[in-house]
Amino acid sequence: MGKYAEDARELLELIGGKENIGAVSHCMTRMRFVLNDPGKADVAGIEGMKAVKGSFTQSGQFQVIIGNGVADFYNDFVAVAGVEGVSKDAVKQAAKKNQNVLQRAITAIAEIFAPLIPAIIVGGLILGFRNCIDSLYLFENGTKTLAEMSQFWAGMDSFLWLIGEAVFHMLPVGICWSVTKKMGTTQILGIILGLTLVSGQLLNAYSVATTAADSIPYWDFGAFRINMIGYQAQVLPAILAAFTLCYLEKFFRKITPQVISMVVVPFCSLLLSVVAAHFILGPIGWKIGSAISSVVYAGITGSFKVVFGAVFGFVYAPLVITGLHHMTNAIDLQLIADYEGTMLWPMIALSNIAQGSAVLGMIWLQKKDARAQEVNVPACISCYLGVTEPAIFGVNLKHMFPFICGMIGSACAGVVCVAAGVTANAIGVGGLPGILSIKPVFMPMFAVCMAIAVAVPFLLTAVVGKKKGMVTGNRAMERVPEESGSQEGSGVSGGSRDENMGKGQAFRAFLDGMVIPLKEVGDGVFSEGIMGEGLAVRPENDTVTSPGAGTVIVMMEDSRHAVGLLMDNGVQLLIHVGIDTVDMKGDGFTYLVKQGERVSAGSPLIRFDREKIKKAGHPDVTVCVVTDAGEAENIRILTGMRGTANETEIMVFE
Repeated sequence: MGKYAEDARELLELIGGKENIGAVSHCMTRMRFVLNDPGKADVAGIEGMKAVKGSFTQSGQFQVIIGNGVADFYNDFVAVAGVEGVSKDAVKQAAKKNQNVLQRAITAIAEIFAPLIPAIIVGGLILGFRNCIDSLYLFENGTKTLAEMSQFWAGMDSFLWLIGEAVFHMLPVGICWSVTKKMGTTQILGIILGLTLVSGQLLNAYSVATTAADSIPYWDFGAFRINMIGYQAQVLPAILAAFTLCYLEKFFRKITPQVISMVVVPFCSLLLSVVAAHFILGPIGWKIGSAISSVVYAGITGSFKVVFGAVFGFVYAPLVITGLHHMTNAIDLQLIADYEGTMLWPMIALSNIAQGSAVLGMIWLQKKDARAQEVNVPACISCYLGVTEPAIFGVNLKHMFPFICGMIGSACAGVVCVAAGVTANAIGVGGLPGILSIKPVFMPMFAVCMAIAVAVPFLLTAVVGKKKGMVTGNRAMERVPEESGSQEGSGVSGGSRDENMGKGQAFRAFLDGMVIPLKEVGDGVFSEGIMGEGLAVRPENDTVTSPGAGTVIVMMEDSRHAVGLLMDNGVQLLIHVGIDTVDMKGDGFTYLVKQGERVSAGSPLIRFDREKIKKAGHPDVTVCVVTDAGEAENIRILTGMRGTANETEIMVFE
């Protein structure tokens, strides 16, 4: 067993056990589960694990963010769980059972473009580098570019276009290959189909608009003619043609005898798909793609472009959560093909920067919280480099207000970006390096937008967090004197128990009896606050209940005299029955919950025998201490009163 064995056991229990796992795999940072019953997963408990940086459900998969050590974690998990891992493709296929039609369509688009993203990013960086060489007039009083000044750089500029053209002009080849790979059909046929869409025999798609109609080459079939037009950089024609090829191949493979399938299947499927691509699907796909890009372009450049920028900037981060953001890849590429640039992608890059800046705000707020910084710092760095999941799911959504602050900052930057007409040559790295993909003339303005995307979320997060009392890792905690510690003086608004707990306003008594300060307990460790601030109850009954909603995270199976809870607002509580009762080795104590179990306010936790405790010579005073303040602000501990279990407020906070 590896170092994650215990964490793996805990996750297995919180996920609903082995029987709830339909499939499991992992990627670079996440465990990916398909759960037979997603409702059985204890999300709060899972996110409370130290090894877990966050969780979310997307495309029918329950994904648990682990980080760079996910491979080791995965190996320990499958060993502990006694399950066999499967490939990511198998997990995706199983997950589709939990998806509707729209989700399946979005998943299909995401799966098509996922293998192409590295090449697209490289192409974007190449074009960005060429921008610096041949489009920035930095020499001889701003009249010449580097390429004009140096033959070496002129040659380099020309050479680099070899890569840029291969990535973007020949994009249909990659799309057709990716579709056949996804569909499990013959990939070389997909490559050949893609090549027929960008062949040098055809009129280049970029030349169609400037070529007179009577000068466009065509195939003459006697009764009709078909224009010989290429589909360089076109997305929809390639997708439609590739899926046609896949379904034709599956059809012919099904009806063709095995002895002749090697000849009949590839010949018929490829020939018919190429005919369909150039006769029907290509023109239709081109028009649909152009219509979509026209609508988006009109929104970005029209009379309400500022509104469009604000709305898109605000909602893009939530789109990432739903997975709908994958559709923007196709739209961006179509905009580049139709308008020689995209004004949508710069806003995407700014949204990523804004979410990273919200995390930067959390780094400042939690600068004294070492555990939080273990997640915050790498999440911020990866977000600034274009990978947003650790920031969004591991930090911002956990606290929620940084996520909203990031959305607001993104909207502000989006407004300025659209108003200034900032345009990118290509899709690039969706973070700070994204400026390399911006057209040189717009680079200064994009830098201004980046500054807005950094400053606004950071300042908003810092201000809101400071108002919530999160300036340090340890929240302020106040012990209310006995004379002012009555329930009536707590200042907590009324409402049902569940309502108050949902708002995170108060914890309630866990036993019937007198509520006293820790200093009256008479124990060196608890009375001196070494374990944390808190209170104690002199019990009048024998069942400890949960002060609020949360998860059981610590149990002492040998002695059964204490329990640790992680409450929904992040507060960690330790409830300890009696003093030195560990010596009783569990005699007289019964657990009423299991580790990892979800509890609500008033849920029974421990039953104890008061008479046995007294006979053993131990006080039965029961202590509750706050070992971690979590998200609670300005905790006030109320003592000097008689408490009633599940009714009397003993801790209130903001």
